[in-house]
Amino acid sequence: MRDFCTIIKISSIYETSSWPNKNFPKYLNIILKCNTKLDPFTLLFNIKKIEKKLGRKSKKRNFPRTCDIDIIDYKRVKFKKKFVEVPHPRLCNRNFVLFPLFEIEKTWKHPKTKISIDKLLKNLDIKSLRGIKIL
Repeated sequence: MRDFCTIIKISSIYETSSWPNKNFPKYLNIILKCNTKLDPFTLLFNIKKIEKKLGRKSKKRNFPRTCDIDIIDYKRVKFKKKFVEVPHPRLCNRNFVLFPLFEIEKTWKHPKTKISIDKLLKNLDIKSLRGIKIL
């Protein structure tokens, strides 16, 4: 598990309300840009080990958790197999993904749609734009 990726960039920390239940604790979100020689499934396996080490337990969907690590993009390829889909299927609607991603990768384009990150940000509704703050 050690040294399975090299971190290239780290975004600032962004705070967002829990979704769908705003009464749950707020979330802290970051994006890491990494290089890895692992295939996506081995990468995911290593990520799940990190989540477990940080105290993540299996709970209900959208229930608060200590850690949630997603693969947002993997070498600009698109694939879906079992429980892994890249690019992440809901990234276009998630302020907590788009804002930190824009911070570290201003020219990023969605691997499937080829829509630029700045256009994806402009497509967010006003509630999403106001629902995030940089710490």
